Order: sequence, then C-alpha cells, then structure tokens
Amino acid sequence: MDRRLFLASSAASVPLASCVTARPPLARNACLAPVDVSPSRVIRTVAGLRPYRASGFVVRAEPLGAKTLVHNYGHGGAGITLSWGSSRLATQLGLPGHRGPVAVLGAGVMGLSTARLAQEAGYAVTIHTKALPPDTTSNIAGGQISPFGHYREDSVTAAWRAQFAAAMDYSWRRFQIMLGDDYGIRWLPTYEQSDEVEAAPFASYHVDSRLLTRSEHPFPAEPMRRFVTMYVEVGRYLRQLTRDFLGAGGRIEVREFASPGELATLPETLVFNCTGLGSRALFGDEELRPVRGQLAILLPQPEVDYAYLGEAGYMFPRADGIVLGGSFEYDKWEAAPQPERIARILESHRAFNAGLRCTA
Repeated sequence: MDRRLFLASSAASVPLASCVTARPPLARNACLAPVDVSPSRVIRTVAGLRPYRASGFVVRAEPLGAKTLVHNYGHGGAGITLSWGSSRLATQLGLPGHRGPVAVLGAGVMGLSTARLAQEAGYAVTIHTKALPPDTTSNIAGGQISPFGHYREDSVTAAWRAQFAAAMDYSWRRFQIMLGDDYGIRWLPTYEQSDEVEAAPFASYHVDSRLLTRSEHPFPAEPMRRFVTMYVEVGRYLRQLTRDFLGAGGRIEVREFASPGELATLPETLVFNCTGLGSRALFGDEELRPVRGQLAILLPQPEVDYAYLGEAGYMFPRADGIVLGGSFEYDKWEAAPQPERIARILESHRAFNAGLRCTA
C-alpha cells in the first residue's frame, strides 16, 4: 500500500517537530480493542474505481455552444475529503452573473455537494445522472477526511496547489458543522505507521499529531504516529445529502449522456460536470485513470473507537461495519472485488490485530 508516499507529498507542510518533543507523553494505559478479523465476519466486499489524475483534480469553466460548462472531477482517493471545497470553487466559477436554473451531471458526492451549494445560493437545480446512491463510486469510499491519493507531486502546478489549499480549507470547516448522527460524521483518533509528522500534507488537518514511543502505542509496527481527524459513514452521509437536495426542491433525472453534444438538449444554460471517471469518455480526458480500491466490511464492533493505517492496510470503524482496505490498483477497469485480493487484505489485518498488546 503506497499511502505513505502520498502522505509525504505536500508543498504546505507545517514543521511540528518542536511541538512533538515539547509535549508530555501519552498516558501508558492504552488497551485498544482489537478488530475481530475473520472471513466468517465479512458482511460484504466491494470495489470502486477512483478517478485519478496525476496533475490533480479539474475545476475549470468553458463554453459549450450557448451554455457554460464547469468541470469538477478527477479527485482520486480524496473525493469525500475535497467535495465541499472543490464544489465551492466550481460554483464560484459558474454562478456569479448566472440567471435561471442549473444542471448538475452526476449524483456522487461531488454532484450532490455542487447541487447543494447552488441551492444555497438560491438556484433551482436538476441532477442528471446514470446512477444514484448507493450505486455510485462515492458509496464505496472509506470516508476518512484526509487528502490522500489524488495527484503526483511532480505533475502539479503552483496554481493547482492554491486550488487544493482552498478546497481543503473549506471542506475542513464545512464537515465540522455537519458532525453528528444525521450525517454520520465523527472525530476519531488515528494511528499511522509513519515517522513523518512534519511531512504530512496539510498537517493542520491531522489534529494533535505526534510521534509515539514504543511504550505509548499497542501496535506491532514501528514507527507510529497518532492524530485525530473526521470520518464519514458514507452511506448515511449520501442518503442525507440526497434528502437535503430533494427537500430543497431539487429534481433528479436518471439519464446518461453519450457525448457533449447531447447536453444541448438540456434547458439549463449552466451545467456542472461532476461525472468523475465518466469524464474520460464523455469529455475526452485521457489523463483520467481508474485506480481500483477493494474493501472487506466486517460486522460492526462498537468497542473499536480508533482507526489505523500502515503496511497492513487501513481500518476505519463505522456504525455500518468495520472497513478494511489496502489496495491502490492502477488501470484496473473492473469494479468488482477480487477474491484473492480480499483474502490478502483479511490476512494482513488479522496478523496485525493478533499482535496488539496493552501498554499499561
């Protein structure tokens, strides 16, 4: 799993080494509940295709005949994380000076977020989509609020970095005002197999980040750091966003477009493209690549109140199940779980949890 490579790539990292050494150690009474990893506890397996672009996500406006088309796609493994901020950038491009209703293509997290922001600005919105939640890629996301796996360090520009910073800032603040059971968002302590506290992208979004000594954590891995971030139960979250959209008068039409020319049939003169990986075929973006992620979901364990990630993969506890992941497979177009990969994910997490110990 190549997560640490992505976590090390940032132009906006904040040195924290002095803070780490100055703070007192954590109490030595950590006895975390292990995850009960067994094939017999698997309630479902899923696979999704991340819409990855080495040069980063696209937020751009362009003319399309008599219409204005605003793109908002290509967020890789950071779609949930960047959804509100990226959608805000898109609406700031398209809405000023616009009169009349708005069309949004796609009903994943980016489409729903863009639609809600347009509604909040006073516009009537129709979403046109070929799939609805729970049959969107967004429903398969793990749901950690952390900007992971969506660009390559040597392929992005300074202007794009500024977009990224603005998107992350707004998303971070927006998710905080949505905390609670309605949207399925909560804070969780997170343990990562890493010694790169100061190099994590946007370090201020990994709250209270600190390196841990061997006596301060119970995991069979070194080095380790601990931080706190938000997690989203994506099924519940997308259901609530859809309810919000419909409750505000929004309309959804199930429709697939085969070419940009078909958009001319829409009555709206402002169209937001939030089709994710679909933008490769619909708008000819050949830089878009699928990156397959596979998940094994175990029976819920309410006593597991932390998350971890590292060489074993990642574990995010949610009310709808324990999410086990650990795959980032480039150019795999089949959005179906592979039994051999799922078996490897389960075994790596089983072995990792077998090595947990109490630090008291």
